[in-house]
Amino acid sequence: GLVDLAVASVVLIGLALYYRVALTWSLTLLPLFVMLTLLLALGVGMLISALTVRYRDLRHALPFIIQLWMFASPVIYPSGIVPEKWRWVLAINPLTGIIEGFRSALVGGSFDWTTISISTALTVCLFVCSLYVFQRIEETFADLI
Repeated sequence: GLVDLAVASVVLIGLALYYRVALTWSLTLLPLFVMLTLLLALGVGMLISALTVRYRDLRHALPFIIQLWMFASPVIYPSGIVPEKWRWVLAINPLTGIIEGFRSALVGGSFDWTTISISTALTVCLFVCSLYVFQRIEETFADLI
């Protein structure tokens, strides 16, 4: 979680200073991407928990959905190698801008603010919609469990 990220960040910065790697100002944007990740995780978590109470079989499909989402996210590959006809998949994936933002901040590349803005908007919309769905279904949790 966040504690692991904090410890790893301190170790990473310590190693960068030890090996005299230049730290850039882009690292100051890391808390923004951490907050976006947290907001996205909260939104997805609320939505999945609310829907799983109502639709119990969703828990069986969830590992496959998450694995498919991981492959649709540019975690192990840069988004630049994706063919143009599949870029729309990356555009509707809220993780794309967050991951690319982390990558640019840590490696020192240029930021794609359009992708980051789209991911931010999708993340906020998902969080607000998930909060609404959770609050609507929450009233029936006791009856369904």
